Amino acid sequence: GLFVTDYFTRTPRKLSPFRSFASIELFHFHIPEDTVIAVWNLITFKEQGGTFGDQCPDRSITVYFRSGAPSVINPLHTHFPRDTAVPGSFALTLTWTLPNRTTGVFNVTSPLPGDWFLAAHLPKDEGKISVKGLYEECQYLFQPQLIVQRLVNIAVLYPGHVTEQSMAPHNRSCLYKVFVPSYTSRVLVEVLRCRSAEGCPLWLRVRAKAPPLHNSTTLDCREHTPCQLAQDLPFWQHWYYVLVEKHPGVPGTVSFQVTVQLTDCSRPSLARPPFLPSSASMNMPHSFGSAGGLALGDSPPPTSPNDTKHPLPIPPDRPAVFVINLLPVLDSGGVLNLELRLNVSSLCGENVTVFGCLNHGVPLTSGDNTSVTCETESLAGFLLSVNATASLSRLRIPYPQTGSWYLSLRSLCATEHGFQPCTNVTAEVYLRAYLSPCINDCGIYGQCKLLRTNNYLYAACECKAGWNGWGCTDNAEAFSYGFQLLSTLLLCLSNVMFVPPVAIAVRSHYLLEAAVYIFTMFFSTFYHACDQPGIVVFCIMEYDVLQFCDFLGSLMSVWVTVIAMARLQPIVKQASVLYLLGAMLLSMALQMDRHGLWNLLGPSLFALGIMAVAWTARTIRRRHCYPPTWKRWAFYLCPGALIAAAAVLLYAFVETEENYFYIHSIWHLLIAGSVGFLLPPRAKPSRRLGPLPRRKGCGYQLCVNEQEELGLVDPAVASINSICTS
Repeated sequence: GLFVTDYFTRTPRKLSPFRSFASIELFHFHIPEDTVIAVWNLITFKEQGGTFGDQCPDRSITVYFRSGAPSVINPLHTHFPRDTAVPGSFALTLTWTLPNRTTGVFNVTSPLPGDWFLAAHLPKDEGKISVKGLYEECQYLFQPQLIVQRLVNIAVLYPGHVTEQSMAPHNRSCLYKVFVPSYTSRVLVEVLRCRSAEGCPLWLRVRAKAPPLHNSTTLDCREHTPCQLAQDLPFWQHWYYVLVEKHPGVPGTVSFQVTVQLTDCSRPSLARPPFLPSSASMNMPHSFGSAGGLALGDSPPPTSPNDTKHPLPIPPDRPAVFVINLLPVLDSGGVLNLELRLNVSSLCGENVTVFGCLNHGVPLTSGDNTSVTCETESLAGFLLSVNATASLSRLRIPYPQTGSWYLSLRSLCATEHGFQPCTNVTAEVYLRAYLSPCINDCGIYGQCKLLRTNNYLYAACECKAGWNGWGCTDNAEAFSYGFQLLSTLLLCLSNVMFVPPVAIAVRSHYLLEAAVYIFTMFFSTFYHACDQPGIVVFCIMEYDVLQFCDFLGSLMSVWVTVIAMARLQPIVKQASVLYLLGAMLLSMALQMDRHGLWNLLGPSLFALGIMAVAWTARTIRRRHCYPPTWKRWAFYLCPGALIAAAAVLLYAFVETEENYFYIHSIWHLLIAGSVGFLLPPRAKPSRRLGPLPRRKGCGYQLCVNEQEELGLVDPAVASINSICTS
C-alpha cells in the first residue's frame, strides 16, 4: 500500500527537578488513524549563559509515554490516596552521549490513534535556594519530535459482505479494517475458500484501533478449519483491523475470501430507569474547572452523595449498564470520581451485595450467576462492591482516558454456598460521577494548581510541609506540628533583633531610619508568619502585599543606613531627596523582578557609591582618612561589614529548603546586628560657644564641626567646640 509520512515537533523547554507532577514538562501529540509506525526523536541539550553547557554535569532525564491521557507518574515511590486507581505508562531514561547533547529514539509499531502525552523531568535535587542572577545556571532543554508513517486507502470490510482477494507471490500480507458500531457483542472474522499449492498457508490477526502486531490475537488457518477468529466484547465506535498474512516461503499465488459478521446485542436489554435520558449517559463538563458534573440526571449533583435525588434500581436477573462520556482532550486533565452508595432500606433484610465494574471502551458484564468478574483475557476494569455493612464505595482515576466509560452493576445475594441470584429483591443504589481538578483538593498540606501546555489544561497537587504523594497524603517525610511551630517562631522572633538598631537610631536622632527599621521588622515578621508551608500560618493581609513590603523594607534598611553613613547633610542641603529617590528606585526594581540579583543589588551599589564619593571628598578636603579615628574602624565599621558579608554569604550559598528556617533566621539576626554597628552617631552642635557674628561687608565664614568629623559613637563624650573662621 501507499504510505504517507507526517512530521511533528515541539519547541524546546527547560526541564526542572521532580518535586511533584506540577514540576514536569508535558508535551501533547496527536497520532492519526492507520499509523503503522511512530518514531519519537528525543533531543536534549545543555545551556549555560546562552552558550553550550559543556561544563554542566550529566543529569539523567526520564520521559514517560501514555496514550489517551497524561501519565500518572510516581518516581519517588510515594503512597497514593485511598480508592485511587493508577493507570500504567511506559518510561524511558536518557543517557548522555555527547558533552552537551544527547538524542534518544523511541519507536512504537502500530500505535493507538489519538492523543499521546509525553512527560519529562530531571531527578530530584537537594532543594538548594539559589539567588537569581548570581551565577549562570545550567539549563537542560528537552525537545521531542514525532515522525509517523501511515497507510492510505486501506480496504474496508462491510459486515455480511464477502471480499475476494488474491495475494501475489511477492506480497506478504493484506490489511483490512471494519467499523464496529455501538451495541456490538461479538466480531467474527472468517477466511473462506482459501486456495494455494500448500493448502491455506495464512495467518489471521485481528486488533482494535490500530493495525495488528505480532502479539495480537492470531489464528493459523492451516490448523483451524474453518478459519474463524472471534472477538467477544469488542470496543464500540472503533475500527477493527484485520491482517491476513502469508507464511514465509510459500510459492505461487494465494486466493481467499474475507467476511466479517457482527452480533448486535439488543438495546432494550440495557437497564435504563425511566427518569434517565435515552442514552443513559453522564456527560462530563467540558472543563474540570467547573463545579461537579452531571450525575445521571438533568440537574447538577448535590454536595453530598447522601443528597442524591434518584435511586437506581438494579434488576435481580441481569446487569444494569451506564455510560460516562469524557470529551477528548478537555476532560483528561483532572480526576474521574465515582461514588456508589447502597440504599440499605431497599434490601428488605436480605444479604445483598451490588458489584460494579467500570471499564473504558466496552462494558464488562462477564461472569455467571454466582460471581462477577471485571476482567477478561485482553481487558481489565475496576471492581467496586457495596453491601449492608459497607454501603459506600469510592473510586478515583487520575488523568482518565477520554471516550466512553461503562459501569456495569449486578446484584447477588450471599448464601451459605456462595453468591446466588437474588429473586425477590431489587436493590437500589445512589450513583454520582464527576470530574475534579485534584483528589480532595490536595488536602490541607497541598495546593491544587491549574497548569497549561499549549492548549491543554491539566491540574496537579503541589505539596508542602514535607508531605508528598499524588494527593499530598504521604506523611513519611512530613513536618510535625512542633517542628512547624518552631520554624515559624524562629523566622518571626528573629526579627526582634531589629529592636536594638531602632533604639540606637532613636537615641542618635535618626528618626527616619528608625521608622524604616520598624517597618522592616513588622512586615518581615508577618510575611514569614504567612509564608509557612504547614498549618502554622497567620496572614494579616494578602501574601503578595506582605512579600512586597518585606522586600522593600529590607532594601530600604540597607539604603537609609548607607546614606546615613555617607553623612551628606553638611555637603548636600537637600539630602532627604536621596531617601525618596531610593524608595522610588527600589519599588521599581521590586516590581520588575522581586528575586533578580541585579535589580536588588543595583540600588544598594548606587548607595555605596554615594557613600564612597562623600567619604573620598572628605578625605581629600581634610587630608586624612575618613572616618579619622581607628576606633571607629576597629570596633564598628569592620565588624559591621564582616557581619553583613557573612549574612550575604549564608543567604546566597548556604540556604536550602531543608535548612531555610534556621539559616534565614540567622540571616535576620546578622543583618539587624550589622545595622547596629554601621549606623553612625549623630553629631550634636556644642552649646558652649555659638558662631561668631558675621562681619559686615565682603567676606565669608567657614564653620567646621570637628566633633562630627571624628565620627565617634557618643557625641556627648567629646567637648570640642565648633571653630568658625572667616
